[in-house]
Amino acid sequence: MIEAVGLTKRYGAKTAVYNLSFQVRPGTVTGFLGPNGSGKSTTMRMILGLDAPTTGQVTIGGYPYRKLPNAPRQVGALLDAKAVHGGRHARNHLLCLAQLSGIPARRVDEVLGVVGLQDVAKKRSKGFSLGMGQRLGIAAALLGDPQVLLFDEPVNGLDPEGILWVRNLMKALAAEGRTVFVSSHLMSEMALTAEHLIVIGRGQLLADMSVRDFISANSADFARVRTPDSEPQHREKLTAALTEAGGQVMPEQDGALRVTGLPLPRISDLAHGADVRLWELSPHQASLEEAYMRMTQGAVDYRSTIDQRAGLQEQLPPGAVPQGQMPVAGQGQPGWYAPPPPQQGGQPFAMPQPQMPQPPQDPAGTPNPYAGAPQPPAAPVPAAAPAPAPDLTKGATDNEDAAR
Repeated sequence: MIEAVGLTKRYGAKTAVYNLSFQVRPGTVTGFLGPNGSGKSTTMRMILGLDAPTTGQVTIGGYPYRKLPNAPRQVGALLDAKAVHGGRHARNHLLCLAQLSGIPARRVDEVLGVVGLQDVAKKRSKGFSLGMGQRLGIAAALLGDPQVLLFDEPVNGLDPEGILWVRNLMKALAAEGRTVFVSSHLMSEMALTAEHLIVIGRGQLLADMSVRDFISANSADFARVRTPDSEPQHREKLTAALTEAGGQVMPEQDGALRVTGLPLPRISDLAHGADVRLWELSPHQASLEEAYMRMTQGAVDYRSTIDQRAGLQEQLPPGAVPQGQMPVAGQGQPGWYAPPPPQQGGQPFAMPQPQMPQPPQDPAGTPNPYAGAPQPPAAPVPAAAPAPAPDLTKGATDNEDAAR
């Protein structure tokens, strides 16, 4: 078990972590969340004895990391996958770590197989991709078969298969009774992997609870209700009934209603009592990402602004329309449809041509397209093109030919 009590770390005038207290218990995957600059990496470094706390203490199994006997056999960590000598083979890198901790060489081959690097064991790590480097770092963390494991962004650079593998690995390690502490910015992955969360912001503890409780405490679940679009009076009648029953109703842009404060069975009963047909009645539960953003919105240090592009765009002449914003005739009007896409090969769809009657023949045998048919409207005469400038490069012979 990892336990931090009053943990504080200052770097000069900057306080990276302040009065942080929490416990990471065995048997569950504990997620460690927080915005950039919130102190997550500093906290992990203090857990591993790489940074000494200014005040407070953090222990693993009741002892500071530096006082653990043969600590690599009890604690495994991945903080920086690039902390590898690029000139060493993957197997030699792990073999050096094993020899420092008294771990048999056969364990090196075992962990290489666990992380899927057995085929590149004799390749230099400087040629590894980001995902392969992550796998090598995970192998180093598993080398001593430790009971406590810390991972900082373990899925960074991994493909979908690798992310699924890490997720299952974390769960399997926790199911064996180990303490698993994982820091990540991927909320969707944390929602699938972690069972407990520790959230910090600007170095202070914001939450220490299960994933389910965290989502419930930092989000508002609601029901989405839709009535027939052709019967707007029914939507108004249902809104009045739900409001009278103590619900809060908010219309959405697509015509649906967002209802809070009432369970779904109660909403169904009220709609039935008001004789209102429902096209949709569905629950909406916030995701971990929504709950996390709601909690940490006041603890974000780095916020982006809207790019004004001041002075970077070319000034358009008066009345000109920017490229990509040309209006389409009739767009937005009833009966307007988008034009069909072009066929493969870039050829446009051929429009069907109307079948015109065959023109009758005049006595001389020459077809007369206007004989026996109404006179078509005169086509607009295009403006005369400007005369081309004289070609002064022509020789005298050309001018004489032109004169003839």
